[in-house]
Amino acid sequence: MAPTAIRPIDVRHLEHEGVICCYLVGDVLIDCGPAARVPTLLEQLGDTRPRVLALTHIHLDHAAAAGTLAALWPDLEVWVHERGARHLVDPSRLLASATRLYGDEMERLWGEVRPVPAANVRALAGGESLGGLEVAYTPGHASHHLSYFHPQTATAFVGDVAGVRAAGSDYVLAPTPPPDIDLEAWGRSIERVRAWRPREVAITHFGSFEAVAQLDAIERSLEAAGRRSRELSEEEFTAATQADLDADEHARDASVYALGAPLDQLYGGLERYWSKREQPQ
Repeated sequence: MAPTAIRPIDVRHLEHEGVICCYLVGDVLIDCGPAARVPTLLEQLGDTRPRVLALTHIHLDHAAAAGTLAALWPDLEVWVHERGARHLVDPSRLLASATRLYGDEMERLWGEVRPVPAANVRALAGGESLGGLEVAYTPGHASHHLSYFHPQTATAFVGDVAGVRAAGSDYVLAPTPPPDIDLEAWGRSIERVRAWRPREVAITHFGSFEAVAQLDAIERSLEAAGRRSRELSEEEFTAATQADLDADEHARDASVYALGAPLDQLYGGLERYWSKREQPQ
């Protein structure tokens, strides 16, 4: 049997290359990007029609096009973690939360976020084997985050678990926006991905990288971000992170960092995490 090909698809978020990557694995599309980029996604797919849309999580940069695709292909099966399933069917709370972050930029960034019919949604818990993929629950960046492993190619599709990285750069940025960053859970999720013994990890922002080095790098990034968010003010934290980017010639001007993990959102997720930990039980 011929090996299944993996096709990375750049949806050219806001007309920028190298920011949001979806992956076609056989007849499974992993993440779909914003609704605003559906024309680009369809152009890249050509005559290919996925049977399944496998979401890593429901953040709008990963999943906003799900409802549009389900309307286009009424028999499309949409995989999502059970915690996120209801927000695909009724995205009102998800959109209200995102609007607090993005305000008047919602339409420009994400397009029209349409609901996914309940009949199309397959809620997963992690631990399943479906469509040639193994599924794991990998929270930390989001409480509803899943990762997928393709044993045939030893590739793990990990959404935001392994961070944000520009092509040609060694710098890995931990995406830590609100509302549900959990550093301990994130560390366990990295170990869960390691347990698959992948050769490569495929990240949404942006591309595929050698697994051991990438997972080590996101651990270092998370440790630094967690420590800095305890020791520094928001302004100092953002300045220190920007200095890290500026020190890498391939990272300093890469749009993937500004658009895939906006620096002005990173401190807020960590601040909320520490605040919850310090609340009396």
